[in-house]
Amino acid sequence: MVPVSFGPELYSPDPCSPGGCPLPFACEEFVLTPRHTLYWPRERTLLVADLHLEKGSFFARHGQMLPPYDSRETLERLAVEVRQTGARRVVTLGDNFHDAGGPARLEPHAAGMLAALTRALDWVWLTGNHDAGRGEMADHAALAQRLGGTVLAELELAGIILRHHAQAGEDRPELSGHFHPRLAVTVRARRIRRPCAVVSDGVGNAGGRMILPAFGTLTGGMDAGDPAILAALQPARTIRAVLPAKGRLAQFPLWQAAA
Repeated sequence: MVPVSFGPELYSPDPCSPGGCPLPFACEEFVLTPRHTLYWPRERTLLVADLHLEKGSFFARHGQMLPPYDSRETLERLAVEVRQTGARRVVTLGDNFHDAGGPARLEPHAAGMLAALTRALDWVWLTGNHDAGRGEMADHAALAQRLGGTVLAELELAGIILRHHAQAGEDRPELSGHFHPRLAVTVRARRIRRPCAVVSDGVGNAGGRMILPAFGTLTGGMDAGDPAILAALQPARTIRAVLPAKGRLAQFPLWQAAA
C-alpha cells in the first residue's frame, strides 16, 4: 500500500502547463505529460515507452479476439503528443511491437501513419525484450529499412542513458521503461489507478533514474511499488511515483533507505 499525502511539499512549486508538468531530472528540465510521455525541451525530444504495437492482432491469432485497431490509436495519440510538444526527435524505450511479427501485421492505415512520423522526425527505436527473437525485429537494419528511423539497443544523450530495462547498480542518470508502472491510491473514498513515472534519487555520486509509464493503448500495468521496480532502481536514497494531477506534479513516496 502506498502512503498518500497532498501536502504542499509533495508538489512542484511551479504550476503545470496545459501540455504537462515540469519535472527536473539529472540537471535537466523535463515535462511529464498527462498522456504518459516525457518531453525534453532542450533536446526537443519526446520519450515514449512500451508502445506494444499490434498487441491486438497478436492476441487475435491466439484465439482472444481484441479490436485490431490498437496500433492506429497508439500512433494517433503519439502524433498528437508530437504536435503539442513541438518535438523534433522521438525516442521509443523498447517493446515497440508486441512480438517479432508485429511489423508485418500492421494494417495499411497504421503503417502509413508510422511511415509519416518516421519521415518527419529524427526517430530512434530502442529495443526491448518483446523486440528480441528471430526474424525481422532481431535484424536492426531490416527493421530500420522497413519502418524508418534508427534502431539501437541503448543510447546516451547529454549524459543520460536511455534503455528499455533499468539496470540495477547503474550509477549514471538513466531513463527506461519495461515495467508499465501504475499508482493505485484511495482519495476521498475513491480508488484511483493511474499510469505514473517512478523516480529514484541516487546514492553518493550516482545519478537519478526514472522508469516511464507505458504509452501503448492495450498495455496493462504493474504496481509502482512492486519489489521488482524497487530492486531495479537500486542503489537509491528514495524512490517515488510521480504523475500530473489537477495542474500540479503529484509525488508519492514508495521507498526510502534506512537512516
